Amino acid sequence: MKVLNQDIKNHTFKPVYCLYGEEAFLKQSYKNQLKAAILGEDTMNFQSFYGKDVDVGEVISLADTMPFFAEKRLILIENSGLFKKDAEPLASYLSRMPESTVLLFVEEQVDKRNKLYKKVRDIGYAAELGRQPEGQLKRWITGILRQEGRQISPGALELFLSSVGDDMEHIRTELDKLIAYTEGREEIRSSDVEAICSVQVTGQIFEMIADIAARRQKKALEKYYDLLALKEPPMRILFLIARQFNQLLVVKELAGSGNGKNEIARKAGIQPFVAGKVMAQAKNFRKEELRACVEKCVGAEEAVKTGRLADNLAVELLITEFSSERS
Repeated sequence: MKVLNQDIKNHTFKPVYCLYGEEAFLKQSYKNQLKAAILGEDTMNFQSFYGKDVDVGEVISLADTMPFFAEKRLILIENSGLFKKDAEPLASYLSRMPESTVLLFVEEQVDKRNKLYKKVRDIGYAAELGRQPEGQLKRWITGILRQEGRQISPGALELFLSSVGDDMEHIRTELDKLIAYTEGREEIRSSDVEAICSVQVTGQIFEMIADIAARRQKKALEKYYDLLALKEPPMRILFLIARQFNQLLVVKELAGSGNGKNEIARKAGIQPFVAGKVMAQAKNFRKEELRACVEKCVGAEEAVKTGRLADNLAVELLITEFSSERS
């Protein structure tokens, strides 16, 4: 991101950029910043393409066209899939593209073996904008709050992140709600977070697993019914339950091998603040239990796909079985 920030600040632009990764908020932010820096209020020299039916010939024709009373022409191409298939004509063209044209790709995924990706990397800049580490998220959040004349205690910040997750768009939405809720007060407290912030579905699944571990069957089922009332598809709930149990198994095995929280977070691909909670929850299960739960989730999915069970009933039976008292 340092390169992007420098180019935007210095108004020295590379011929082609590719923004990719799962952090939609950052991709949208840098897309808008680059567009504003390159064109300002100019709309005559801006063209955009969206989707997998991009006409490469039309893109090349537009790129060859000199900008109208301006220094640069910007062509934006979003979610084209060109970085996952043969795009040799466009890759070859980039070397002879006029200096007055800037191409900006915004993609979900790329294949780094792809010729177009390699060409962008060689003559331009490819930025992977994935989930941000805990420290970066905390700095971003406190920076926004500082601009609003607010501050948040370390405990409240931990609670906030554990509640809303690490998706920056969701964080920003919940942060705006928190700022509005605490209007007229400088300090944001844990009680404010608890009162106003929406817990993500993944957070509710985590709490459901805690109820399952403690054999609080009624509470676990109540959370499931709440999710159904919110129109959450049963198969997505099943997927998240299976993912959570698999994550618990991975973390338990890593902890059993002597890994610390930060090492577990890195190897399991989760945030350190999440790793601490998962480690604590994993202590409530034996490895054999976790493996059995993962296998039973796979079995429930198969039962639904083959029509042996309705999706909502399959998940309900699974939760009931997992949360039954040990024999």
